[in-house]
Amino acid sequence: MSERQTNERLRLWLERSGAGFRLRDAATGELVRGEDPRIRVIKVAGVSYRIDALQDDAFAPGRRLALVPEPDNEHDPNAIGVWDERRRVQAGYVPAEIARELDAEEWQAVSGWEFFEDGSRGGLRVLLAPRDAWIGLPRT
Repeated sequence: MSERQTNERLRLWLERSGAGFRLRDAATGELVRGEDPRIRVIKVAGVSYRIDALQDDAFAPGRRLALVPEPDNEHDPNAIGVWDERRRVQAGYVPAEIARELDAEEWQAVSGWEFFEDGSRGGLRVLLAPRDAWIGLPRT
Protein backbone atom coordinates (compact mmCIF):
# COMPACT_ATOMS: atom_id res chain seq x y z
CA MET A 1 0.00 0.00 0.00
CA SER A 2 1.43 3.39 -0.89
CA GLU A 3 2.09 6.06 1.76
CA ARG A 4 -0.58 8.20 0.11
CA GLN A 5 -3.20 5.50 0.75
CA THR A 6 -2.25 5.08 4.41
CA ASN A 7 -2.20 8.80 5.27
CA GLU A 8 -5.31 10.05 3.47
CA ARG A 9 -8.94 9.57 4.35
CA LEU A 10 -10.50 6.91 2.13
CA ARG A 11 -12.94 8.45 -0.37
CA LEU A 12 -15.08 6.19 -2.54
CA TRP A 13 -17.62 6.85 -5.28
CA LEU A 14 -20.33 4.31 -5.92
CA GLU A 15 -21.04 3.97 -9.65
CA ARG A 16 -24.11 2.15 -10.94
CA SER A 17 -23.28 -1.20 -12.51
CA GLY A 18 -25.73 -4.03 -13.19
CA ALA A 19 -27.56 -5.10 -10.01
CA GLY A 20 -25.57 -2.74 -7.82
CA PHE A 21 -22.45 -0.62 -7.83
CA ARG A 22 -18.77 -0.70 -8.49
CA LEU A 23 -16.39 1.30 -6.36
CA ARG A 24 -14.03 3.99 -7.53
CA ASP A 25 -11.33 5.73 -5.48
CA ALA A 26 -12.35 9.41 -5.56
CA ALA A 27 -8.73 10.54 -5.11
CA THR A 28 -7.21 8.52 -7.96
CA GLY A 29 -10.19 7.59 -10.14
CA GLU A 30 -9.10 3.95 -10.05
CA LEU A 31 -11.55 1.07 -9.56
CA VAL A 32 -11.51 -0.42 -6.08
CA ARG A 33 -11.91 -4.18 -5.92
CA GLY A 34 -13.58 -6.09 -3.11
CA GLU A 35 -10.20 -7.51 -2.09
CA ASP A 36 -8.84 -4.02 -1.32
CA PRO A 37 -7.47 -4.14 2.28
CA ARG A 38 -9.06 -0.76 3.15
CA ILE A 39 -12.61 -2.13 2.83
CA ARG A 40 -14.66 -5.30 3.22
CA VAL A 41 -17.34 -6.54 0.87
CA ILE A 42 -19.53 -9.11 2.60
CA LYS A 43 -22.42 -11.33 1.68
CA VAL A 44 -25.06 -10.79 4.37
CA ALA A 45 -25.63 -14.03 6.27
CA GLY A 46 -29.03 -15.31 7.37
CA VAL A 47 -31.11 -13.49 4.75
CA SER A 48 -33.11 -16.63 4.03
CA TYR A 49 -34.75 -16.19 7.46
CA ARG A 50 -35.70 -12.59 6.63
CA ILE A 51 -36.78 -12.67 2.99
CA ASP A 52 -39.83 -10.47 3.65
CA ALA A 53 -37.74 -7.85 5.47
CA LEU A 54 -35.13 -7.98 2.70
CA GLN A 55 -37.71 -6.68 0.21
CA ASP A 56 -37.84 -3.32 2.00
CA ASP A 57 -36.51 -0.46 -0.16
CA ALA A 58 -34.17 0.40 2.71
CA PHE A 59 -31.92 -2.45 1.47
CA ALA A 60 -31.78 -1.33 -2.17
CA PRO A 61 -28.24 -0.78 -3.50
CA GLY A 62 -26.82 2.56 -2.47
CA ARG A 63 -28.67 2.75 0.86
CA ARG A 64 -26.82 3.32 4.11
CA LEU A 65 -27.20 0.56 6.67
CA ALA A 66 -26.64 0.15 10.41
CA LEU A 67 -24.25 -2.36 11.96
CA VAL A 68 -25.68 -3.40 15.32
CA PRO A 69 -23.54 -5.43 17.74
CA GLU A 70 -25.38 -8.18 19.64
CA PRO A 71 -23.14 -9.03 22.63
CA ASP A 72 -26.09 -10.84 24.29
CA ASN A 73 -26.75 -13.07 21.25
CA GLU A 74 -27.13 -16.60 22.65
CA HIS A 75 -25.49 -18.21 19.60
CA ASP A 76 -22.59 -15.78 19.07
CA PRO A 77 -21.57 -12.90 21.37
CA ASN A 78 -19.62 -11.42 18.43
CA ALA A 79 -22.74 -11.24 16.24
CA ILE A 80 -23.29 -8.02 14.30
CA GLY A 81 -26.73 -7.47 12.80
CA VAL A 82 -27.20 -5.69 9.46
CA TRP A 83 -30.19 -3.35 9.71
CA ASP A 84 -31.68 -0.55 7.66
CA GLU A 85 -30.29 2.88 8.58
CA ARG A 86 -33.20 3.65 10.92
CA ARG A 87 -33.00 0.21 12.58
CA ARG A 88 -36.55 -0.77 11.69
CA VAL A 89 -35.85 -3.98 9.76
CA GLN A 90 -33.00 -6.46 9.84
CA ALA A 91 -31.57 -8.05 6.68
CA GLY A 92 -29.28 -10.52 8.45
CA TYR A 93 -25.79 -10.64 9.92
CA VAL A 94 -22.17 -9.94 9.17
CA PRO A 95 -20.71 -13.45 8.59
CA ALA A 96 -19.39 -14.87 11.87
CA GLU A 97 -15.78 -15.24 10.72
CA ILE A 98 -15.70 -11.52 9.83
CA ALA A 99 -17.73 -10.32 12.84
CA ARG A 100 -15.15 -11.89 15.21
CA GLU A 101 -12.50 -9.43 14.00
CA LEU A 102 -14.72 -6.38 13.42
CA ASP A 103 -15.62 -3.54 15.78
CA ALA A 104 -19.00 -2.36 14.46
CA GLU A 105 -18.42 1.12 15.91
CA GLU A 106 -15.39 1.59 13.65
CA TRP A 107 -17.15 0.71 10.37
CA GLN A 108 -20.00 2.01 8.23
CA ALA A 109 -22.11 -0.02 5.82
CA VAL A 110 -23.77 0.61 2.47
CA SER A 111 -25.88 -1.82 0.47
CA GLY A 112 -23.92 -2.44 -2.70
CA TRP A 113 -25.29 -5.38 -4.68
CA GLU A 114 -28.54 -7.33 -4.68
CA PHE A 115 -29.42 -10.76 -6.00
CA PHE A 116 -32.86 -11.82 -7.15
CA GLU A 117 -34.59 -15.19 -6.96
CA ASP A 118 -38.06 -15.67 -8.43
CA GLY A 119 -38.55 -11.92 -8.83
CA SER A 120 -37.69 -10.90 -5.27
CA ARG A 121 -34.48 -9.88 -3.52
CA GLY A 122 -32.86 -13.08 -2.29
CA GLY A 123 -29.39 -11.89 -1.32
CA LEU A 124 -27.38 -8.83 -0.51
CA ARG A 125 -23.73 -7.81 -0.57
CA VAL A 126 -22.67 -4.89 1.56
CA LEU A 127 -19.71 -2.54 1.47
CA LEU A 128 -18.03 -2.06 4.84
CA ALA A 129 -15.68 0.92 5.03
CA PRO A 130 -13.96 2.64 7.95
CA ARG A 131 -16.26 5.01 9.85
CA ASP A 132 -14.21 8.04 8.73
CA ALA A 133 -14.28 7.10 5.03
CA TRP A 134 -16.27 9.32 2.68
CA ILE A 135 -18.66 7.42 0.44
CA GLY A 136 -20.23 9.32 -2.42
CA LEU A 137 -23.64 7.83 -3.07
CA PRO A 138 -25.47 8.34 -6.37
CA ARG A 139 -28.59 10.45 -6.30
CA THR A 140 -31.80 8.45 -6.25
